[in-house]
Amino acid sequence: MSSRRQFLRQAAGPLAALGALARLAGAAMAAPTPARMPTLFIGHGSPMNAIQDNGFSRFLRSWGGRLPRPRAILMVSAHWLTPGTTAVGVQARPRTIHDFGGFPKALFDMEYPAPGAPGFAREAAALVLRTRVAPREDWGLDHGSWTVLHHLYPAADVPVFQLSIDFDKPAAYHHALGRELAPLRERGVLIVGSGNVVHNLRVLDHAEGLAASASRPWAQAFDDGVRRALAGRDDMALVNYTRLAGEAAATAVPTPDHYLPLLYALGASDSMSEPAASVFEGFQAGTISMRCVQFGA
Repeated sequence: MSSRRQFLRQAAGPLAALGALARLAGAAMAAPTPARMPTLFIGHGSPMNAIQDNGFSRFLRSWGGRLPRPRAILMVSAHWLTPGTTAVGVQARPRTIHDFGGFPKALFDMEYPAPGAPGFAREAAALVLRTRVAPREDWGLDHGSWTVLHHLYPAADVPVFQLSIDFDKPAAYHHALGRELAPLRERGVLIVGSGNVVHNLRVLDHAEGLAASASRPWAQAFDDGVRRALAGRDDMALVNYTRLAGEAAATAVPTPDHYLPLLYALGASDSMSEPAASVFEGFQAGTISMRCVQFGA
């Protein structure tokens, strides 16, 4: 009997924590529906932005303070690629994934203990008709998600879930899937794509630092092309990005993993009524575009 009481005392803390997370996620589902949430694209850059005090991290903290408070956040990150399928995280407590190497221990020690949003995740899966969205519990929040959420919502008190990217599908598929997810915005879900519109790790000019312009002409040319297409809401030019800015596209986007998250945020927005505001611009490591975009109020 004493061993049973000891076990119950030891389990009380973790069980209470899980119960609190479940109550928080449940309250988010039951809360009054706010006005339509905006959609965002974030150029997340180096994982070091999570622990550095720089112009980008300060901007994220300021931006988070201006955004309406969501009931949940749907993240589409460049770092969850599932060729041949689309998956959604349904964990009650998604783990913090340190999917990188060669960085300081302080970065590996970071946790982002936000609750999951299983109800909203299954709702998102039901909205998608072009493919089956598989529920998954074996992922969590990768660094494309938590390194930016750490600044946007530092209290980690907004439920978060991730949608994976089917890397076998063309750009138009991802844009259309974003359109199918758009009704979540009316339910108070903030849809966020996290990547970089220019991302070629083979051509970096310095490890850290932010600059107003790119160190290479091809990086600047492609980023400028994206900026112009966003300003004019030329969504099809952004979907057909391989023809954007001529030959620069092949070097700026050698693989589309970091570009595709933009198309989810773009697709979930209304091209007729919601302008695309580039709220942050600049380059990290010379050629990584840190462009961030907000669609809608």
